Amino acid sequence: MSGDPVKVHLLEPAQSDLGSLYQQIAAGRYTKPFILDDGKVRKLLFSLEFIQSAMRIDDPCALEFAYTRKMMAFLLFVPEPEHVLMVGLGGGSLAKFCHRHLPHARLTVVEINPHVIALRSAFEVPDDERLTIVEADAAEYLPRAAGDTDVVLLDGFDDEGIAPSFLNRDFYLAARRRLRPAGLLVANFAGLECDWAGHFSLLNEVFEGRVHMQRIPGGDNHIAFAFVDGDYPPDWKRLKKQAEVLAERIPLDFAGQVKRLRRNAVKPSAARQLSTLFMQQ
Repeated sequence: MSGDPVKVHLLEPAQSDLGSLYQQIAAGRYTKPFILDDGKVRKLLFSLEFIQSAMRIDDPCALEFAYTRKMMAFLLFVPEPEHVLMVGLGGGSLAKFCHRHLPHARLTVVEINPHVIALRSAFEVPDDERLTIVEADAAEYLPRAAGDTDVVLLDGFDDEGIAPSFLNRDFYLAARRRLRPAGLLVANFAGLECDWAGHFSLLNEVFEGRVHMQRIPGGDNHIAFAFVDGDYPPDWKRLKKQAEVLAERIPLDFAGQVKRLRRNAVKPSAARQLSTLFMQQ
């Protein structure tokens, strides 16, 4: 620790007992999300053990976490989405980045926790007609329509991990049905493998094995790219050219993304073997 002062932002009345709130946070009993701000980085947390999202004060739209940069690799496959549907707001990192760099895209964010939504202004999440934030359980929201989305980004976590309502074949079926024929679902699986193995198995089943998964080095995040149509496995030469085009307008290392996807991704046969193994657990 540097010893620099850190500001704490809580969704509590001004007259609250600060000592009691401090004890609840320290003991892991505080039930709302909160913010820690050291003047350089603003962090959203559900507990002191888990940083849910982070924002650089000097560049609020930058993607601070490696897994979010990897999720944006969806642009290699769908470079001009009309509609991006995100599950999980957090500190709004993906929503802000898409809002800035995809000016023609309509963005919908589904967030179940009203307290997370209440903190959107602290993370400078834009408020305009292109970006809609819906307070709802994604398991109930996704089945309401079909074929209206180019990309679905799944990053929905509560204080214990991936939202339990997602562990259902119908959830992943509804997510696939929201996608247009050339659509793509990108899912963040984080934590111990045993915590997300069932989710991967269902995703792989629903998308009929067209799932390309990669571990993010230096952490416990795995990012899965699930394809609706037969454009799988990826055409690596085409993606290399697409990376060059994207790099001219968006500040991400797309060329590196292509190399890492090709080098480190789980092969289709391995993915099927993993899915079978997970179903047996």
